[in-house]
Amino acid sequence: MQKLTFFIFLIFTGLGGQAQEINWMSMNEALEAQKKEPKKIFMDAYTVWCGPCKMLDKNTFSNSDVIEYVNENYYPVKFNAEGNEEINFKGQVFKNPQYDPEKKKRRNSPHQLARAIQITGYPSLVFFDEEANLIAPVAGYRTPKQLELYLKLFVGDEYKKMTSKEAFAEYQKNFEGSFE
Repeated sequence: MQKLTFFIFLIFTGLGGQAQEINWMSMNEALEAQKKEPKKIFMDAYTVWCGPCKMLDKNTFSNSDVIEYVNENYYPVKFNAEGNEEINFKGQVFKNPQYDPEKKKRRNSPHQLARAIQITGYPSLVFFDEEANLIAPVAGYRTPKQLELYLKLFVGDEYKKMTSKEAFAEYQKNFEGSFE
């Protein structure tokens, strides 16, 4: 009987303790959600061939502090910047007319939205305000602690106080993160 009770306990604690994940959505879904409840959008613009993009998924987006903060404060968007998704953004339809399905697992042509929001490298972490206005793309891999600075900078509107590189450097210097 003790073995059975222990086994049942393991099953329930194992199910309850499964890893949390970021609740990724498409850009179209995030834009619809903003209409009902305004919230900033955090976009992971990635490509299927990008090594640092995969590291971001494995090392940063699996971090419990990142997961909790992003899910609570943003509409998180996973966007294949070389994919063929059709996106309705700001009264315009963005596509990837040169998308080649034969290259779906390797380099492909850039999506029109990626060009429009000035993505210059992968991964790029792109922030939008509550009205889907572009705040900034942040290119490159970030650890959870490095990402925390940007997540909190944009969600708290601290970026609006940044009028120079010196102001951002001061913010960075004084930032006290809490992510592990």
